[in-house]
Amino acid sequence: MNKRGNWMHVVMLALATIVVTAGAHATDDLQLAIATAAPGAVLSVAPGIHHVHLLLDRPVTLSGKPGAILDGDGQGDVVRIRASGVTLRNLTIRQSGHDLTTMNAGVYVEKAVDGAVIENNRLQDVLFGVYLDGPRHVKVIGNVITGIAELHVPDRGDGIHLWNDAFCVIEGNDVSGTRDGIYDYVSHDDLISNNHIHEVRYGVHQMYTGNETLQGNISSGNVAGMALMSSDRMRVVDNHLFNDSSYGILFNYVTYSDISGNQIHDITGDLGGDGQAVDGGEGKAMFVYNSEFNRIHGNLLADSPIGIHITAGSQDNHVYGNAFVNNRTQVKYVQNVADEWSFDGKGNYWSNYLGWDLDGDGIGDVPYRPNDGVDVLFWKYPSAGVLMSSPAILLLRYVQRAFPVFTPPSVQDSHPLMSIPESLRAKAHDPRH
Repeated sequence: MNKRGNWMHVVMLALATIVVTAGAHATDDLQLAIATAAPGAVLSVAPGIHHVHLLLDRPVTLSGKPGAILDGDGQGDVVRIRASGVTLRNLTIRQSGHDLTTMNAGVYVEKAVDGAVIENNRLQDVLFGVYLDGPRHVKVIGNVITGIAELHVPDRGDGIHLWNDAFCVIEGNDVSGTRDGIYDYVSHDDLISNNHIHEVRYGVHQMYTGNETLQGNISSGNVAGMALMSSDRMRVVDNHLFNDSSYGILFNYVTYSDISGNQIHDITGDLGGDGQAVDGGEGKAMFVYNSEFNRIHGNLLADSPIGIHITAGSQDNHVYGNAFVNNRTQVKYVQNVADEWSFDGKGNYWSNYLGWDLDGDGIGDVPYRPNDGVDVLFWKYPSAGVLMSSPAILLLRYVQRAFPVFTPPSVQDSHPLMSIPESLRAKAHDPRH
């Protein structure tokens, strides 16, 4: 080691905190400080632009002073974390490479890592913001992440990408301009909470996960707020999804999960952020496809073209205590078996329910059936829509009401609620909650 390196090493051991300045040799200075740091050392990164590709291979803290920028100059990863116990905070991290094959990222966390903290950073013009390649117990908290705007959406990476990880916390981040906001693949026991995701394809995209918790997240201006697929034992609770174009929440082969307290409204049915429509995405607050054994309760689904669409063998789900408010079509139910949507004598609130409550117990005396055979006919044969107002269709609706035996299998709520559940009342009257 040269004289200057020996001096830096002595100072690190004596003071535990090292200030690394920007300048012509910033890359060498910062990487040398990391390479010679004692475990637990704090490296304070001074204001200025540091043109770097850092490897953090020991447990140190890298903390930025206001104006400290780590710039990857459009190549590779800006920071790569290889050791457990690393903390990365208060930095601007920008301009990663553009290579999807090698998954260039602002911050890349390798598989062997157990416990790293990435908090309060700004990641700008990065392909992947934070890429977790199989670590455990990592915390990604309070970061602002924006993708590379000039790339087409399919050519971008994800804001936060989780692969084969466990027990991680993804909390309080703001993500925009990436492909998916948070992509969670083959992972388990993670907490994804209180993130704000906007102007992406899918706010949260999950595949093959187990025992994950999605709580308190906000999605707006995306193609879909959440696309949850081939996953089980999830908790999807208290999320707020609005002004997304195709879906609020899409469930595809999701089982044994609790979906409750979510506020989903004003799903538009318009084109997505990339100008492309999604197949079947007519603007559904909730779309349940081939999903079974879930509890869907206490959710607000409002002011959308379709409140909830159930299809493709989605059976044995408990649907109760929800509020369906002012959706153009409250329920689109395309199944071959009838389904009862109430539990323990309590059903759901329907803004278009026309029944009565003579005994004043808050439960409607007349069951609510959102669909009839004519609706099913039009769903199966959309071209028949030109006959919507014809005398023949009006007569068919009358016959089905008069003789229910002709009604095809559909949803029935035998105990419809006369008022919006207390837990949802404030949200229904003020969707900003």
